[in-house]
Amino acid sequence: MLIHDTTFDYEAQLFACARGDEKALRRLYDHEARWLLGVALRIVVRRELADEVVHDAFLRIWQKSSTYSPALGSARGWIYSVVRHRALDVVRQSRRDPALPGAEEALLDEVPDAADDPLQSLTRGRDNSALHLCLQQLDDDKRACILLAYVDGFSQTRIASALARPLGTIKAWTRRGLLALKDCLS
Repeated sequence: MLIHDTTFDYEAQLFACARGDEKALRRLYDHEARWLLGVALRIVVRRELADEVVHDAFLRIWQKSSTYSPALGSARGWIYSVVRHRALDVVRQSRRDPALPGAEEALLDEVPDAADDPLQSLTRGRDNSALHLCLQQLDDDKRACILLAYVDGFSQTRIASALARPLGTIKAWTRRGLLALKDCLS
């Protein structure tokens, strides 16, 4: 069973990237690429697109690392948001241009498989991770909102529709869930 290392200093690596330290980017890649690939794959579905997303995201991390601000959140969260946003851009682009390879599959695979629990997918292979433990402490509604947003890439409007709840309720659950996760992880 693999346990994700929580002692890795993401912030120091991002600051080193901003100074032009290529080894810092390599350390980030070696430490996170497989997890980031899982995030990208969950959103874009196809492996070759997920590989491309991670590659593009690391280029952006290298180019934009100087824009990272600790006041706005964790360095690890910033890295994951770069990958997530790039993956969502690829899905949006495939919707706009149906001639792109995989556009039809992306639309068909957009609906999550009911047999695949997002929590199990996220934590597969790292059951003892801090994130997994903190997610387990959330109530079902907050956990569902966070997983649908950050693992499946759903908008809050789409989460509201999927859970048959008012948008304001979804926003409140997501915010409270994120705050609880932040407290738990710190």
